[in-house]
Amino acid sequence: MNDRCVSLLGRRDQPTDALEEYCHFLGVALAAHGISLRLERVLWHEFGWKKALAKLEAPAEEQKNHWVLIQYTALAWSRRGIPLRLASLVRFLQKHGARCGVVFHDAQPYGGNRLVDRVRRQVQTRLMQRLASLADLAVLTVPREKVKWLRADARNIVFIPVGANLPSPETAWAQEKGPPGRLPTVSVFSLSDGRVGEDEVQAIVRAMIFVAKEIGRVRLLVFGRHAKDAEKLLRESLRATDVELDLRGILSTENAVRALGESDVMLFARGPISSRRGSAIAGIACGLPVVAEEGLETAAPITEAGVVLVKHGEPFGPALLRVLSDSAYRESLSDLSREAQRNHFSWEAIAKQYIAALRGREET
Repeated sequence: MNDRCVSLLGRRDQPTDALEEYCHFLGVALAAHGISLRLERVLWHEFGWKKALAKLEAPAEEQKNHWVLIQYTALAWSRRGIPLRLASLVRFLQKHGARCGVVFHDAQPYGGNRLVDRVRRQVQTRLMQRLASLADLAVLTVPREKVKWLRADARNIVFIPVGANLPSPETAWAQEKGPPGRLPTVSVFSLSDGRVGEDEVQAIVRAMIFVAKEIGRVRLLVFGRHAKDAEKLLRESLRATDVELDLRGILSTENAVRALGESDVMLFARGPISSRRGSAIAGIACGLPVVAEEGLETAAPITEAGVVLVKHGEPFGPALLRVLSDSAYRESLSDLSREAQRNHFSWEAIAKQYIAALRGREET
């Protein structure tokens, strides 16, 4: 395959851009195999689509026979989550001689029961079907059998899970948890915003209070996106309980690894766990047991890691209690997470899957 690829990004997310971080870590891993991955943005939200494509035309001429990987989330390419111009972008790149791939980080259309939600879902589904059909390669971040919108006759499809956007998460495996007598620690890496985030906080609080009543004082370490937004609710809800709150906000990637290394278990409360949820995979990558909700996208290789699943609507408390109170069980889960990181979620493993997929499409 050609030793130069381009990763094409849309609008930057704030305050941190997980897609840009994903491309950075993937690029580092590919570079070890002699392949360059350059990041470019299509500034449609600043200049409009016509001018953005005009600015892209000169670089596109230089990308003949190169792979261009469009990183797809609906809101990265449209203010309302309906990125109708993406099909034109794929054709534009192919017209200039590029091989075009689409990486579906949003593996499913948006939910919701309002009329606008149903219309948007229908449009997103048809658009994703169109993109998968047009592209030379479609990369799914969840297993193919979990993607109901995908046509049965689609042939240019590959499943590659995301990795943790962290540098050398394996260093957490050997990190000392802390001095003797320290409090058992549960980490939560990132929350949702708005009402959904409030529901997540309440589920976390109930779980921590349940555990503290059974084993005594425990520590809750919360950091990442929207952690600071939840501070008031967390402190009010945990006042006069045996739960010590350690809230740190957004950390550098190095400090995030250290924070996870301090923890005994991660609680993932941002909806069902799957192979596209990078903040959940961060816990696996750092060798932690992870307690999470099971959902429609939950499948191998996530289920091969040290993940304790609870069904939708069930409390997290009993699962957390078992992990914290049984050291042998906890260590066995950590072993499974470390093995899953080696085999599936490390950037080296992910880079090899990309190389095989890109080479495979070139040979067809």
